[in-house]
Amino acid sequence: MLTLYDYMDSGNGYKCRLVLANLGIPFKLVLCDILKGETRTPEFLKRNPNGRIPTLQIEDGSHLFESGAIIWYLADGTPLAPKDRKARAETLQWMFFEQYSHEPYIAVARFWKHYLPKLTPLQEMDLPNRIKGGYAALDIMEKHLTARQFFVDERYGLADIALYAYTHVAHEGEFDLSKYPGINAWMKRVAAQPRHVTISHRN
Repeated sequence: MLTLYDYMDSGNGYKCRLVLANLGIPFKLVLCDILKGETRTPEFLKRNPNGRIPTLQIEDGSHLFESGAIIWYLADGTPLAPKDRKARAETLQWMFFEQYSHEPYIAVARFWKHYLPKLTPLQEMDLPNRIKGGYAALDIMEKHLTARQFFVDERYGLADIALYAYTHVAHEGEFDLSKYPGINAWMKRVAAQPRHVTISHRN
């Protein structure tokens, strides 16, 4: 059986749980408290030298890390990962966008504002840039979704899962989503998918 090492509030881990739930794949969930340094122990670093969740132990006992790699491994050959060459590239395009232009701003602002008791002076200084970058990503998503149901090929897939994970909790980073009707309608469509689970759901 697959084993997922995860932290329940992590959007990156949530991507993996969404894919596993959507595909009906059984797995063992091992919770790791990142705030207590549980991913920095020598034992955990043997699984993932980068010391982060999510980390997936697959059937042969080896481990995969980085959420994008994990969800692609899980979904390859299923309807969540397109077979068409261009659609596959577009899926990867939006997954890379999420990691480079979305997550570093929205997820970081969320963590700082929602989980830290107090920001450092450096964080306070950097926060406006994080907010600006987050809204820039949301603007791009909104424009893309204006005439679309989902991000790629008009079908729910990995691009939607990757982007939904931190977008649907962006308000926890004090992002105002009320001016994004396309994003809000899309988030409702994602949440209405069969076997959808919430970010706090435990297997």
